[in-house]
Amino acid sequence: MDGTVLVADDDRTIRTVLTQALTRAGCKVHATSSLMTLMRWVEEGKGDLVISDVIMPDGNGLETLPKISAERPGLPVIVISAQNTIMTAIQAAEADAFDYLPKPFDLPDLMKRASRALEVKRRAPSPRKGAPEAESDELPLVGRTPAMQALYRLVARVMNTELPVMITGESGTGKSLIARAIHDFSDRRTMPFVVASAADLAGVDGPANLIARARGGSVLFDEVGDFDADTQARIVRMLDSFGDHSPRVMASSQNDLSDRIDDGAFRQDLFYRLSGVVIAVPALRERVDDIPLLAEHFLARAEREGAPARRFSDPAMEMIRSYSWPGNVRQLGNTVRRLVVTSPEDEITKSDVDHVLGNQPAMEPLGGRPDGDKLSASVGAHLRRYFDLHGGVLPPPGLYQRILREVETPLIEIALDATGGNQAKCADLLGINRNTLRKKITELDIRVTRRRKLM
Repeated sequence: MDGTVLVADDDRTIRTVLTQALTRAGCKVHATSSLMTLMRWVEEGKGDLVISDVIMPDGNGLETLPKISAERPGLPVIVISAQNTIMTAIQAAEADAFDYLPKPFDLPDLMKRASRALEVKRRAPSPRKGAPEAESDELPLVGRTPAMQALYRLVARVMNTELPVMITGESGTGKSLIARAIHDFSDRRTMPFVVASAADLAGVDGPANLIARARGGSVLFDEVGDFDADTQARIVRMLDSFGDHSPRVMASSQNDLSDRIDDGAFRQDLFYRLSGVVIAVPALRERVDDIPLLAEHFLARAEREGAPARRFSDPAMEMIRSYSWPGNVRQLGNTVRRLVVTSPEDEITKSDVDHVLGNQPAMEPLGGRPDGDKLSASVGAHLRRYFDLHGGVLPPPGLYQRILREVETPLIEIALDATGGNQAKCADLLGINRNTLRKKITELDIRVTRRRKLM
C-alpha cells in the first residue's frame, strides 16, 4: 500500500493504532485530533486518503466532507463513527464518502478498505442539496453488528438508483422502515411514499390511480407474497406500462418467495421485476450484540415521550440479551415500553424482566444444538438455560402451559403449512379431533392460509 493518509480522530489510541498499522503497510501518515488541522492539510494539497471520525471537538466530520470535496475533488474519505445508526451511513453516502465503518472497527477490514481507496481513482463528487434533517434517534434501525452495518451500506448505495428493491425478513424486523428510509433519503424525498395494498390495484382504474397518487415518488407493495394471482397480474401489467417519471418500486415479504414460485402461488415474472436489488433484514437473534443497544434506544425514546426515566440493571440486560425475541425488534420495543410503565423503581431488575417475559415464548439458546437434532435434547437444553437465567429463583407459575404452548404453536403451524391449510387433513396428520384442532387454532391465535401443495 502506497500513499499519504490523513487521520483525524479525537481518540489518541485510535490515532496511534492507525498510524502504526498504516506506516507498517508502507504509507506516510499525518494524524490530528482537529478538523481545522485536517482541513489545513487538505488545502495544502497533502494526503491521498482521509480517515476521519464524525464527532470531533471542533466540529462534525460529516459536515466537513463537502468542504474536502470542494477543495480536493476526488480525494477519498473513509468515515469512522461510534454512532451506529442507519442515519450515519446514509449521511456519509449523501456527503459522498468513499466508505463508512462503525466503531469499534476491525483493523484488517479498515486496512483493506484504505488500500482499495488508494487504488481507486475517485470521480469528482457533487454534493446533494436539501438532505432531510431527520433525528437519528427516531429511527429504530440501529446496530453495530456486521450484518446491520452491511445493510446500512447497501441502503446507502441503492437509494438513488432506479432499480426496484425487494426487502425480505421476518415479521417485526423493520422491513417497511428500510423502505421508508430508502425513500426519505433519496432524490425522491419530496414526492409521495405510497404503501400499496391489493385493494389499491382493484378495478379498471386501480393501477392508474396508484401511479397518480405516487406522482413519481415511491411505491411499496407490503407483504407482496400474500397478494392473490389477479393482483400479481395487475402489478406486472402496471410495471410494464411504466414510462418517464414513474415511481420507484419496492416490495417486502416475510415469506420465501422462491418456495411460493415452486408452489405456483407467486408469479416468477413478477419476482424478477421486483428483485432488482434484494435487501435481507436479519432477525434479532442473528444480531444479539445489537439487543442492548436497541433496548437502551427504546428506553430513551420512552423518556422523550414523557415516561419516567428508567435504566436496566446488568442482570436485567443480560436476561433481555439472552431472550430469543421471536417477534424481533417490534416485540423488543413493546416489551421495553411495558417495562418502563410497570417497573416500580428507576432501575429495571431481572425480576421485572422475568415477570413481563413470563407469559411470552420461552427463552432459547442462541448457539448450536447439543446432541445433534434430537428434539428432547434440544428442549432439555432450552429449559435448563431458562432455569439458569433465573439465578436460583423459581420462574413464574404456569411454566407447564407456557412450554406446551411453545411446542404446540410451531407444531400446528407447520402441520397446517404441510397440508396446505386443510384442517381436516391436518387433524388427521396430528392424530387429534378436528374440533380440538379448531379450538387450538383459536387459542393459539394461529393464522390459517392455503399456500403450499398438499404433502
